Amino acid sequence: MRPIRLRTLVHTIALAGFVLLIRATPSLAADDANISAGDTAWVLTSSALVLLMTAPGLALFYAGMVRRKNVLATLMQSFFLVAIISVQWALFGYSLAFSPYTWFIGGLSWIGLNGVSASQAYPAYAATIPHQAYMVFQCMFAVITPALITGAFAERISFRGFLVFSLLWTTLIYDPLAHWVWGIDGWIHRMGALDFAGGTVVHISSGVSALAAVLIIGRRRGYPREPMVPHNLTLTITGAGLLWFGWFGFNAGSALAANGLAVSAFVATHLGACAATISWVFAEWWRIGKPTVLGAASGAVAGLVAITPASGYVGPGGAIAIGAVAGVICFQAVRMKSRFGYDDALDVVGVHGVGGIWGALATGVFASAAVNSGGANGLLYGNPRQLLVQAIAVGASITFAFVGSLILLKVTDAVVGLRVDAESESMGLDLSEHDENGYALEA
Repeated sequence: MRPIRLRTLVHTIALAGFVLLIRATPSLAADDANISAGDTAWVLTSSALVLLMTAPGLALFYAGMVRRKNVLATLMQSFFLVAIISVQWALFGYSLAFSPYTWFIGGLSWIGLNGVSASQAYPAYAATIPHQAYMVFQCMFAVITPALITGAFAERISFRGFLVFSLLWTTLIYDPLAHWVWGIDGWIHRMGALDFAGGTVVHISSGVSALAAVLIIGRRRGYPREPMVPHNLTLTITGAGLLWFGWFGFNAGSALAANGLAVSAFVATHLGACAATISWVFAEWWRIGKPTVLGAASGAVAGLVAITPASGYVGPGGAIAIGAVAGVICFQAVRMKSRFGYDDALDVVGVHGVGGIWGALATGVFASAAVNSGGANGLLYGNPRQLLVQAIAVGASITFAFVGSLILLKVTDAVVGLRVDAESESMGLDLSEHDENGYALEA
């Protein structure tokens, strides 16, 4: 089958989007009296912090771990997703994810942000901030999630294949899953599952989709015979620091108000990351004899992943426990990839998949209604049913994301192709895909 021209596809999407925007331009109404300036300022600031997580945070974190010849291509994937997923979100993604319609997916009533006000609240989601503030905060979650997957197939996917797969995945996997978990009529939401900031929607979905991607796309040429060590860990540790910084917006911002719950989530986020950094480094030190900078950075991210679903439901002690376990199990999961033989280039499966699963289940253990009256008690506080509900949510997320991703990867490969050829991969994606050099320092 001859691949269709990407230019034709892009032009078609752009034309459809332009028509939608003309037909669905929201109007400004008088300010809602219930809108809080402080809450709005905090959510907009948190939105900017989550944006920073993707570009430059995740972009630098991943770019430092690839080989020198692929640094720009890796940066480009995260950076470009900010642009294209944001437009998708405004055109129809937000409506599919959050507008009321069915238990499975939202409708098209908010297409082109029609009816999504910049001055009126939508109380079903947030009563004290404008609807557009909530929309743009959720937009940043939609942006970073497919960007997380790119670490798994780094150094071998074509930009065309990456672009088509990311758009399809966001529309057909992320948007429905976000509706299940956070939509007012989503079935996981109604079941009572707790996911404060995206353990299932963001981390489990990206982690298991990453596994599907590496199984379909295959190993990098030369893996594992040739050394493929990170080319610039300075970039990686810088990116990890920016991720840690931005994660406060990710988790504390999910309180959707400048209040005590935001403070609690902020503290839990920090302590979870700290505990995981320590436990990963000491596990690595004991296992291989030396503590590494990459291990410290990976441990911090693992802790941030694991605490994400629990951050608004657990106290400081629970956060430390969740982070400490996450550092050890994610370290072991990353080491296991060589035993199973799959080439998850930047450890997305081990960190986001395993960390997300642990965090979602741990929420059912450590959650306390004393921390968040809108949540529920977990196993340690006399409610074993919550752990069962969390397990059902985890199982559904894994199954939907993994099977759906396998299908979308096959479709993408048939339509535009997924992988670059051997010559392009050997040359490096910076030159073969973008005709640029990340370290062209000569005058």
